Amino acid sequence: MTEATRRTPGTPCWVSLMVHGLDATQEFYRALFGWEFVPGPQQLGPYVRALLDGKEVAGIGQLPPDRHLPVAWTPYLATDDAHETAEAIRSCGGTVAVGPIDAAEAGRMAICSDPTGAVFGVWQAELHHGIAAAGPPGTPVWNELLTYETSAVGKFYRTVFGFEAEPVDSADFDRMTLHVAGRPVASLHGVGTALARDRGAHWMTSFEVADTDAAAHLVAELGGQVLRPPGEATRGRHALVSDPEGAVFTIVHSTASAAA
Repeated sequence: MTEATRRTPGTPCWVSLMVHGLDATQEFYRALFGWEFVPGPQQLGPYVRALLDGKEVAGIGQLPPDRHLPVAWTPYLATDDAHETAEAIRSCGGTVAVGPIDAAEAGRMAICSDPTGAVFGVWQAELHHGIAAAGPPGTPVWNELLTYETSAVGKFYRTVFGFEAEPVDSADFDRMTLHVAGRPVASLHGVGTALARDRGAHWMTSFEVADTDAAAHLVAELGGQVLRPPGEATRGRHALVSDPEGAVFTIVHSTASAAA
């Protein structure tokens, strides 16, 4: 993908994190993923874009001191019209918490939540088209919604963004894959009462790493936590970790990467 590529509506196109300690957070992710940072739009306060080999892969902003919001990675879904998408979100039972607002010449954005409370962003690209590299270690490679059950919330995302939804046929799993133009782009996972009460429904971003075990060890060395140790899964060897401020994410050495 290139920076000039306008994403098809519904495609996850960016991930962003709002934290209290911007400098310390940059040091953590620089050491973990090899990111470098450049200034980004400052409409919501200090904000930097993370670069990997000169290509934009994520954003990190600083929360105002008086804002005690959960620190979490937030995926952004592409749209051709942020205003129309915001209206559709409201009409389908979701909430628009911020925006749509202009992010300088980069584009327009909104911060929203689905009817179960899971937070996500909406991005209408102008000059900034989102993640410019996906696949190499240090890049976001997948987003999954952890929710109570997939059928009702799946209808919300299908209606708002036009996803094609493919349920996973299993008596043991409540999982649904979302497709855009025939290509899988995200998934919904219903976990019922196993959903953490202190978090509720939430989106989870996975970042590619060259070695899951080594990356998990590094997370702990850098002051983060390993919440679920490395293990094998459908998409490869993964671990659930958090950064020093508590933002939870998945690190994965994907099967595709291992075969490449």
